[in-house]
Amino acid sequence: MHQTLKISHTTSYHYDAPVPYALQKLRLVPKTGQGQRVVDWSLVVDGGTVQASYDDHYGNLTHLVRVDEGATTVTLTSAGTVDVYDQAGVTGPHFGHMPLWQYETPTMLTQPTASIRTLVKDIRGQSKRADEIELLHTASAAILAAVDYQIGTTDAATSANDALEAGRGVCQDHAHLMVTVARLLGHPARYVSGYLMMDDRIEQDATHAWAEVHIAGLGWVGFDVSNAICPDGRYVRLAVGRDYTDAAPIHGVRLGDGHETLAVHLQVQQ
Repeated sequence: MHQTLKISHTTSYHYDAPVPYALQKLRLVPKTGQGQRVVDWSLVVDGGTVQASYDDHYGNLTHLVRVDEGATTVTLTSAGTVDVYDQAGVTGPHFGHMPLWQYETPTMLTQPTASIRTLVKDIRGQSKRADEIELLHTASAAILAAVDYQIGTTDAATSANDALEAGRGVCQDHAHLMVTVARLLGHPARYVSGYLMMDDRIEQDATHAWAEVHIAGLGWVGFDVSNAICPDGRYVRLAVGRDYTDAAPIHGVRLGDGHETLAVHLQVQQ
């Protein structure tokens, strides 16, 4: 069984002075595979030009966009339809050019600090079972208990440890903590960016994020700490990486001193 999700995601940048040069890396187009099938999709750029399209070393479909010289507004519209299959969070075997051991390597955002090691010790104490899935569900619940979901308290540069110390964060922070904890528990783990169809709304303010943990004999299994579930037929995957930096939907560089204003319009519905 599957359900079809319709997604429209528009990101607009407005600059109060003409931009001499800017380059953006986009991971805004989903790919068919691992529980989803792209029926149709389009990426429209107004105020810039797609210079290259390629699969990066994590397997993410990536577009490089050069902003038009002198532009004051850039609008990126990524939209389409995806069939999603509920696989109880299991996305299957690892494949691609990136070896599994890379997903065991800490990054600046996923450093295993003393505070996180203490959390892992508590998690092991809470779960006496040998079953790895049960242990990881215990880890997910412990992270949610330790870090309340609260918008506006963290940003893209917030590390897993910073969020844990603050006791507040969003899905990105929960994903970073789950990745860090899972690695300390002996598993390769990665960050996933994508879309989630919410039950109570169509309009959203941002993309979603969750973690995937590799379990021997089963493959990659997703854990959405923020919603206390494994991803189901409401989730569409965009990109993966060791942390947010590798999988960010949009990342760019810009020359010039002008102020930038960002507006996001996102709809996810059946």
